Amino acid sequence: MDIYGKYREALEAVMARTAEQIEAYGAAEQEKTGEMLYEHLRYRLKSEESMEAKLRLRGLPLTAESALRGVRDAVGFRIVCRFVDDIYENIEHIRALPGVTVAEEKDYIRRVKPNGYRSYHMILEAEAPYEDALGRDPGRFYVEVQLRTIAMDSWAALEHEMRYKHEVDNPELIGRELKRCADELASCDLSMQTIRNLIRSHAKPAVNGR
Repeated sequence: MDIYGKYREALEAVMARTAEQIEAYGAAEQEKTGEMLYEHLRYRLKSEESMEAKLRLRGLPLTAESALRGVRDAVGFRIVCRFVDDIYENIEHIRALPGVTVAEEKDYIRRVKPNGYRSYHMILEAEAPYEDALGRDPGRFYVEVQLRTIAMDSWAALEHEMRYKHEVDNPELIGRELKRCADELASCDLSMQTIRNLIRSHAKPAVNGR
């Protein structure tokens, strides 16, 4: 059974179109400033196994309608940036994407989770020329976007590995160490941002390309 049913083509088209839009504003910004707005852009359509597991966890029926409306991360993007300010600059570009509205935002950078998790989450509604689960055509399809620095992304990968891939004998100890590490990485992110701001505020025009 395909959990996405007749909506799979629409989801794949929405994912491809969103990727094109993000890559387009990134390329335009790099052309204008010479700086990249992000280091990595990753995206995926959640696997059937993962979607079914999430629906079961939430007590929802294993239907395409539940996958599209009850869960809002069937299409998922991750934008990994070098600096914290780049995250918020990307957010402004995403808010301005044509055919896209922001349904929800959660700033876990300024409001850090208790375990130290930091990231910025957005749920977008993207319009596409396909029928959606509510029978609308053009339809509206959810897209989740997570934005992180390189340090935040590395930490999140490690925390995910501990939580979902391994059974550990001392989760409390490891959790405390992860929290300490998250705070240290956040301090480093802040220092790096401050240094970049200082460099840019005191930079002199290059002479003969140097």
